[in-house]
Amino acid sequence: MSSIRRSLLLQLADNYIGVLLQLGSTLIIARLLTPSEIGIFAVAAVLSALAGQFRDFGLGEYLIQEKDLTVRKIRAAFGANILISWLMAVFFFGASWPVATFYGQPGVGEVMRIQAINFVLVPFGAVTMAIFRRDLNYRPIFIAGLLANITGFLVATGGALAGLNYLSLALSSLAGLIVTIAVSVAFRPKDLPRWPSLSGFADVFHFSKHAMGIYFFGQIGKSAPEAVIGRALDMASVAFFSRANGLIEIFNRTVLRTAIPICLPYFAQEARKGEKTAPGYLKATTLLTGVGWPFFVVIGLLAFSAIRLLYGEQWLPSVTLAQILCLVAVLELPYWLATEVMIAEGRIDQSNRLQFIVQSLRLISLVLVFPFGLQGACWGLAIAALLGALVAHRFLHRIIGLHFREVVSACAPSALVTLITALPAALLTLFVTQSESNFLFVFLGCGGCTVGVWLFALRVCKHPFWFEVALIGGKLKAKFTTAPSV
Repeated sequence: MSSIRRSLLLQLADNYIGVLLQLGSTLIIARLLTPSEIGIFAVAAVLSALAGQFRDFGLGEYLIQEKDLTVRKIRAAFGANILISWLMAVFFFGASWPVATFYGQPGVGEVMRIQAINFVLVPFGAVTMAIFRRDLNYRPIFIAGLLANITGFLVATGGALAGLNYLSLALSSLAGLIVTIAVSVAFRPKDLPRWPSLSGFADVFHFSKHAMGIYFFGQIGKSAPEAVIGRALDMASVAFFSRANGLIEIFNRTVLRTAIPICLPYFAQEARKGEKTAPGYLKATTLLTGVGWPFFVVIGLLAFSAIRLLYGEQWLPSVTLAQILCLVAVLELPYWLATEVMIAEGRIDQSNRLQFIVQSLRLISLVLVFPFGLQGACWGLAIAALLGALVAHRFLHRIIGLHFREVVSACAPSALVTLITALPAALLTLFVTQSESNFLFVFLGCGGCTVGVWLFALRVCKHPFWFEVALIGGKLKAKFTTAPSV
């Protein structure tokens, strides 16, 4: 477990620094760009993310879970990545003009043409980064993330201040990718093959066709709201939804993007050793809900103050949307790692099927309630999250023998911690109305108090996350207080 904790610490540091830089750029950009300009980039970004699932083709997951990883298989994965990424670059570049016409926004096409360059460059770092993840070697990943986040921050804010509007965000993404590739090349293992090949492509394709489906369906569900809103309503509505979802993304950036890249290799290692993956899944779920549930409940209660502070007065229509999306996240979190544990078990076909069902439910619910406007769309996502959790549990029960009582038992400590943690924010919002005159005091004062109460609740409730915090804290204390030998 020491390698897991070390990797987790590096991932946490990378993501927290990235979030701080992103929040800094958000504070600037949200006040320099209009909702329509941000909406233009948001639509192009979700389309790029959707196309990116074809580009990635599940090759990273293939390299991580493969039990007998040979040079031939690595070269085949590299060759497949180049072939598919470059084809997607051509397609995405060519599609930029009709897509811009479809949305009636030339800016969407401009952003897409810049993003097409990303597709050309990605293969030159993707395989190396996947090998780092497989080996739980997160030092180069941390360095790449740190430098890419700093570069992205400088380009995004500098471009916005220079009047490049939505193009500054697209250029920021491109600059960050270039830095990531440069770091991956610098830390590239000497024995890693440098040349691609299509020999062995069939083996890669057999796995990746399912993996691509998993993440493609997942991205459809994630991208659907912005894509549909942009066509049915307007770019400003896309931006309001995007800003509301931005509060959820804070947790995704700081926790989920830390846990998921580590959980898949961890589950895969357990499966390769012949161990059951259910206990690891339940422990990971306890840890995730112990952090996530308090975060989402408190952010939902303080949504007005959070959005006013981070984005400015013009984004207040996002408050109610953010509160509903926090409920969606609470419902989704206990089964968030279902895809990873099924891939680790070698049941990628079932994982693909699960994603198709869950995202179909998301799309159907979204369409049925969308006539009720932005709030209706968010409530549709909540309904889909509840149904998706039920479906995911049935799959996990069949594949890893997970019982509902075990999930309840794993989440019970987190539920108690959440009730205690949310108490100060709940009492404050019950007696104090958040407004223009007090939003800064409410967010900073209540937010600071909440962190202390959360740590207190973890300790009193003997939540497993507290033992991880105490262990890491003890090691850091010993490292910095031990006197050097003379």
